[in-house]
Amino acid sequence: MHATQKPTAKLLYAQSGGVTAVINATAAAVIETCRKHKITVYAARNGILGALREDLIDTAKETPAAIRALKHTPGGAFGSCRVKLKSLEDDRAKYERLIEVFRAHEIRWFLYNGGNDSADTALKLSQLGKTMGYDILCIGVPKTVDNDLAITDCCPGFGSVAKYTAVSLRECALDVVSMMDTSTKVFVMEVMGRHAGWIAASAGLAGTGRNDAPHIILFPELEFDEERFLARVRETVERVGCCVVAASEGIRDANGKFVADAHAGSDAFGHTQLGGVAPALAGMVRDKLQLKTHWAMPDYLQRSARHIASKTDLDQALAVGKAAVELALAGENAVMPVIKRVSDSPYRWRIETAGLDQIANREKKLPRSFITKDGYGITATARQYLSPLIHGEAPPPYGKDGLPKYIALKNASVRKKLPPLREP
Repeated sequence: MHATQKPTAKLLYAQSGGVTAVINATAAAVIETCRKHKITVYAARNGILGALREDLIDTAKETPAAIRALKHTPGGAFGSCRVKLKSLEDDRAKYERLIEVFRAHEIRWFLYNGGNDSADTALKLSQLGKTMGYDILCIGVPKTVDNDLAITDCCPGFGSVAKYTAVSLRECALDVVSMMDTSTKVFVMEVMGRHAGWIAASAGLAGTGRNDAPHIILFPELEFDEERFLARVRETVERVGCCVVAASEGIRDANGKFVADAHAGSDAFGHTQLGGVAPALAGMVRDKLQLKTHWAMPDYLQRSARHIASKTDLDQALAVGKAAVELALAGENAVMPVIKRVSDSPYRWRIETAGLDQIANREKKLPRSFITKDGYGITATARQYLSPLIHGEAPPPYGKDGLPKYIALKNASVRKKLPPLREP
């Protein structure tokens, strides 16, 4: 325990944004590490909203077995949310409310498990704590399926999505090839990725040869050209007999407009809500080339598929959780444990520390060197980077009913001490 902390000091853990197949593993590592140090852990119900509402969960009410079971349970065990606090000037009342909640419950360490927006919130809180005279240490914990966090080599959550994507595309391709003589000629699989094409790139792991699927990958980093795309589809069908496409949800045309804009406004982070690029592309092919098409949009299936999680991803999710607690107890503030790749073959990595000011509100896109010159595939460099991240299996235990045995926690509430939050 840091010398300035009292024996009654507590740690608050919160999950943020879209959940992953292994974010609960990070939570388990946080709680187990705290228990070894005899630190009480509270969790915020539904992410930062729980902290604002003083809606806290006492993890001490959970058995060791229940916490261990988190390591193989998908979703967010304590609830998450898409709520981004603005600047200290614009949202100062909310930041001050968080400090008040921390003070009321003697919370001296705050661990925020999320992406670059969450890193920004943790950074601002660490700054405000000093100005308000309250000793709070804030640690960001990396998580995002998009793999777009700066500094860290990869993000916990991504490896499992990458594995799901590559496996699913390979299996679908076998289906398409089986029926291409009399049925579907073009199959489009849409994957997540608003601005960064890491998940789309992982689809490229499904095949190695020129005629192997995916025959076309569409990345958000490159401008989508309809004529070039249709020409490549036609050429591929003529050569192979079918064409399998992996498309990022965030591809844009020459005018910067999303090829599939759901026209549903923006989410709480200010991001355009996407979804629908697969049917848009399939319709394009059907109308212009008169080829039979089919499409699929895995959507939440990508990030919740714990049954096919990457062992590498699980190990890294556990490691950052443990390291985050150790950094907090060592007195570090406004930092994040990050993954440093030591070697590709054999694949080795270690945990290092980076400042939140190097990560907050920054977005790591797929390097151009990872994309083939024609813009429709991945290079050997990309394959070398991606391949180790999907290695190994860590299946959940299965019950007599043939289904995975996932855990639902008690999530017992901590007694409130403050007046209710006034919400708009």
